[in-house]
Amino acid sequence: MDEKEKKTPDASEQETKETKKTEKHTDKKEKKEAKQEAKEPKAGKKKKIEELEEEIIRLKEELATSKNAYFKAYADTENLKKRLHAEAENTRKYRIQSFASEILPVLDNLERALEAHPDDEVIAGYVKGFEMIYQQLIAVLEKEGVKEIDALDKPFDANYQQALMQEKKENVEPGIVIEVLQKGYMLKDRVLRAALVKVSE
Repeated sequence: MDEKEKKTPDASEQETKETKKTEKHTDKKEKKEAKQEAKEPKAGKKKKIEELEEEIIRLKEELATSKNAYFKAYADTENLKKRLHAEAENTRKYRIQSFASEILPVLDNLERALEAHPDDEVIAGYVKGFEMIYQQLIAVLEKEGVKEIDALDKPFDANYQQALMQEKKENVEPGIVIEVLQKGYMLKDRVLRAALVKVSE
């Protein structure tokens, strides 16, 4: 019986040793795991920072692209606005061009009628009426910027005149307009109709 009693404490010691050994092993394992866990957040943070940096670079590139697109659209809009403004200004400036071109033959016919100098007082009264209409038309056209091209006795200018004939004339230099066959007109700074002229040789 004594032997059994002696063996029992030895077994108890053995168990205690085993327990301590297991505890040590567990502690080491836990420490190792704790270290591993400590490492993992650092690696995760590093990866997250890299991802954020990549995201920043991508967003900066997108911002630069958007800025370029905006400035291009802004420039296109400004150019379109200027072009439309210029077109509107030209339309306003030359709005009478079509009407004036059509009215010029009427002026030509009135001028031919006014060249008549009748002896009959009744016909002379009509001529006077035509002259008044002619003057009113000229005044309205001048108000809108339509003016006659002054060509007679001036050097020939192909920008404003069209030479239909040439004729040698004494005491006149070559290239001078000696007769206006049909009057020319300007609409502000634009030729509405070129003058048809006879030029000296």
